[in-house]
Amino acid sequence: MGILSWIILGLIAGALAKWLMPGNDGGGWIATMVLGIAGAFVGGFLGSFMGFGGADGINIGSIVTATVGAFVLLFVYNRFLRG
Repeated sequence: MGILSWIILGLIAGALAKWLMPGNDGGGWIATMVLGIAGAFVGGFLGSFMGFGGADGINIGSIVTATVGAFVLLFVYNRFLRG
């Protein structure tokens, strides 16, 4: 999957994660989108590691996988890094 696809997938995942997990995030939508891009990588890694398949294209399964990764990163950010 190309880097542009990862970015688009991450933006979609970040938007979904922000919409489903609203709250007072420090950076607002932009920081959440960046976390979504990183979440696409984390979700792809976790999905591959657990045998569910990684984020391998812009499709429903990859969006779900990337959104789960974005949830993980948002949880870590909100609970541990923001204090």
